[in-house]
Amino acid sequence: MRSRGLLAIVLWTALAGSGFAKPTQSAPHWQQKQFLISFWCAPPATDQNLARVAAEGYNLTWVPVEGLDVAQRHGLRAMLTSDLLRPETLDNPAKRAELDALIEKVKSHPALEVYFITDEPGAGAFAGLGKLVAYLRERDPQHLAYINLFPTYANEQQLGVSVADAAKAKMAVPEKIEGVKADDAVVLRYLEHLRRYVETVKPDLISYDHYHFFKNADGTDKDGKEYFLNLGLIRKAALDAGRPFLNIIQADTIEKSWRLPKANEERWLAFTTMAYGGRGISYFTYWGPKEYGGLYQDGVAAPLAKDVAALNHEVAKFGVELMKLDSLGAYQTEPLPYGGEAVPADCPVQFEKPGEFVLGVFGNEGKANAFMVVNRDYRHEATAHVKVGMSGSALEELDRVSGEWKPFEKLAGERTVEVKLAAGDGRLFRVAK
Repeated sequence: MRSRGLLAIVLWTALAGSGFAKPTQSAPHWQQKQFLISFWCAPPATDQNLARVAAEGYNLTWVPVEGLDVAQRHGLRAMLTSDLLRPETLDNPAKRAELDALIEKVKSHPALEVYFITDEPGAGAFAGLGKLVAYLRERDPQHLAYINLFPTYANEQQLGVSVADAAKAKMAVPEKIEGVKADDAVVLRYLEHLRRYVETVKPDLISYDHYHFFKNADGTDKDGKEYFLNLGLIRKAALDAGRPFLNIIQADTIEKSWRLPKANEERWLAFTTMAYGGRGISYFTYWGPKEYGGLYQDGVAAPLAKDVAALNHEVAKFGVELMKLDSLGAYQTEPLPYGGEAVPADCPVQFEKPGEFVLGVFGNEGKANAFMVVNRDYRHEATAHVKVGMSGSALEELDRVSGEWKPFEKLAGERTVEVKLAAGDGRLFRVAK
């Protein structure tokens, strides 16, 4: 939030009685083809700028109409920005005609991937946004209409829903999430906000932002403790809707209370998102004035920009393989962070010794065959002692440089392996016959 603006294992219980419903949608719609790596606050769409963006490992940039050709020249997908991409356009015949002309002009462009609609709308705007998304989908079903949502810590007025609204909709707090009570107002309001959004707007992707690296608190500390809660609630809503999700992560100091995340903390943000089944990350912010404290300040790269670029190239390798897998579970070891879920006793991956880790379980058709382990400690390295119960005799790891699966260790006897992890880092494994 900005001042300016699933193997039989399931994450939590299926939202029985929660009010969520999978959107009915038989018409063609956007289908995600690659793991998205993007940012907020794009540079001007010049050849020099977008060549650098591509070299830094991003695959989606923001452009006006005239920037589509530039994006194409550098192998980038494009998010189109236009003042016409707003609900009120549909109420003005002249403006609607201009929008129709814009759609006809750009829908066949090879670089176009996304229409940018809006950021952090309240529930009161969902009806209009739903009409605009449907309008765009009818005329151009191959491209995404993008909307970004508030985080859990948005207030009642921002979300546009109340606890009373959640009660009327019979929303219920999911079971098994650490520290969250059945009457938790924050969770109930947010669930109702998500429900209304999914059912009214019928998005093809769920995007949200959550910023929590403060000068006086970090990550899962008291003041920033909702990170895993938010990540889990979004994951659940996306699974229930049968849609991918994207996490916008902090990479600036635009708010006075924020501190700039370090390189290992950016890795923590990216790898926890992937472990939870996310299909994209976006950095806030990329380009802007020095006072934003972003990756580029007054056109000059800040030190973190190089670290993020290195991370992007790794994320892209993981993304290729994660796009082939379904997220079957997202769990935490003790001590459980607020909003986390413990590793179930019947999970095919177990931790044999203490340690603070995030576990993502993946597979196809409900059968687990891969997992990601993330070091929940972004300050210190750690070693996870993992027991693998998945069917197969050989454990392979994804090489983050080549993107190839390489032999890691034979699984025999106790089927326990040691996984060494740098601070905030993650590693992806699969079991082969």
